[in-house]
Amino acid sequence: MKLLTVTDLIKKGRFPDSHAFERVMSDVREAVDAVRWPPGSNTFTIYPESGKERGKGNGVKPIKEGFTAKLHDNGWRLEGAYPQAKDNDDATDDLQRVTRPGAFDAWLDLDSYNFQPFVVEWETGNISSSHRAINKLALALLTGHISGGLLVLPTRNLYRFLTDRVGNYQELAPYFPLFSALHVDTGYLGIVAVEHDATSLDVPRIAKGTDGRALI
Repeated sequence: MKLLTVTDLIKKGRFPDSHAFERVMSDVREAVDAVRWPPGSNTFTIYPESGKERGKGNGVKPIKEGFTAKLHDNGWRLEGAYPQAKDNDDATDDLQRVTRPGAFDAWLDLDSYNFQPFVVEWETGNISSSHRAINKLALALLTGHISGGLLVLPTRNLYRFLTDRVGNYQELAPYFPLFSALHVDTGYLGIVAVEHDATSLDVPRIAKGTDGRALI
């Protein structure tokens, strides 16, 4: 699979210029590149069937799990709980009392770099799910729980071959200015757009399921 673009919504302070951020982006690029189809191939070639009809198109969870499996191999924790803030004087009492959102798909402990964790979400739901995911990342950054976060989305060109009308980069793009306007002194928030390398009727469809390592 190819990483088509990275959109920086928030890029402030010393973290985006740090070795920790370089490590994060290197791991993410490697994990996207590691997603292959069919199994054992050197690229990601998708069966070009529209996912608009029920039961049609390619599964999405196995693609995500191929990505997160590679992150795990590189030392990331999967399904990590929403982190607790450390010495965050800016977060209000009300925000600290808010029930913590659900777990992140993957997060990397950056204590050795003296930074809060970095987290990644890979979208497998519809556009409403995409909004929840970016809201969760933005809230965690705003309240000092994380040093940064990325949301990975398919392009519209890829999403049309996926089941369940998955949220996509172009559909979320009109809301990017809203998140860029958040007041953050230091930290990073970004969107990664991914896409298939090719299409072919000679490859099998990606079934719905959880066998993500088959995509590596």
